Amino acid sequence: MFLQREIAALRAKGVRLRIHSMWGGGGVFRGIEVEAFNKWRLAELLWLIPYETWRRPGIMGQLLRGLARRRPPSWVNFWENMLGAGFACVYARSFRRNPPGLIHAAWSGAPATAAWLLWRMNGTRFTAGAHAYDVFEHGGDWWLAEKLEAAFFVHTSTELARDALVARGVRSDKVVCIRSGLDRLPALKPVHASRVPLHVLSLARLVEKKGLDRQLRIYAAMKAAGVEFRARIVGDGPLRQRLEKLAVHLGVADLVTFVGQVPPHEVWEHLDWSDVLLHTGVVAPSGDRDGLPNAIAEAMAAGVPVVTSPTAGTTEAVRDGVTGVVLPVDSPEAWVAVLKRLSSDDAFCEALRGPARAWVEANFDVRANTGRLLARLRDAAAAA
Repeated sequence: MFLQREIAALRAKGVRLRIHSMWGGGGVFRGIEVEAFNKWRLAELLWLIPYETWRRPGIMGQLLRGLARRRPPSWVNFWENMLGAGFACVYARSFRRNPPGLIHAAWSGAPATAAWLLWRMNGTRFTAGAHAYDVFEHGGDWWLAEKLEAAFFVHTSTELARDALVARGVRSDKVVCIRSGLDRLPALKPVHASRVPLHVLSLARLVEKKGLDRQLRIYAAMKAAGVEFRARIVGDGPLRQRLEKLAVHLGVADLVTFVGQVPPHEVWEHLDWSDVLLHTGVVAPSGDRDGLPNAIAEAMAAGVPVVTSPTAGTTEAVRDGVTGVVLPVDSPEAWVAVLKRLSSDDAFCEALRGPARAWVEANFDVRANTGRLLARLRDAAAAA
């Protein structure tokens, strides 16, 4: 969603875009054709690899040496990089015939691999985004250092990711933190006059880093403490069946609704229903973690108080007791106490809502943030 908002804002500023989707995608977005990568074209590698090796023998030598000297952090990341390399070989000739002014790789996995190799093959300058998954999953992407060293600049959306990249040796002047943003600010909704039962909302993919097993235990503790509530978990993912079974086991299945994935406009309807947003993010066993989820900023914009764990980049927006509440995810009793207070204390709710909305207005406007990104992209294109 944050990429769609950035693309729409760039389009509104008159930027001419060619969009390639390496996995899925396709069709038309905001009047721009999105070219999906046809994986059958990878069969062309049978003759494209010898041809590009003949044109640029040093590139293939570097890749082969890298393959021999290091192991990928995971098989998923191995194939992501191979997909990016295949894309670069397949599109190298068409990019030479119709060269872009600049290539921006939205992620530091497959897209940055493609951009890096296209730079090596064609000389087209590139920039790259580096977000939480790219930086932290299994210790980071396989070729992250080489790709980001060659990028003109690296775009992150949290200080957490920026600090992690600098700690890994990426030059600090090359890494810029420009946040994502909302394309519109909703009206600040009033606090519901009655918050019994308390309407609790979670907007999250059903994956390990969202800590939804801990969230279900918080709901069980609320039930045990006699706090009346109804909860909605909006989102889908591979853990849904396991989480639904856990809800039954904890005795809260009748109080928690797994809504599934919804279109973006329906997110605002769920926020209007809710009294509080819960975010129970954790560091997954793979090392993956959140940056600053859009759901937190959306709730803050709408006037929904946020209670979050301190994991990853959430505390860049949620300051405990100022713009929300920050609690350790494995202390359900502390969450119960805060949620019980939110169900009855109007002054407490209002004290959090105003500063939260102000933070979003100052930091999470996609037009302003994309303007900063566009200035950087133009500098990169001019330097190329």
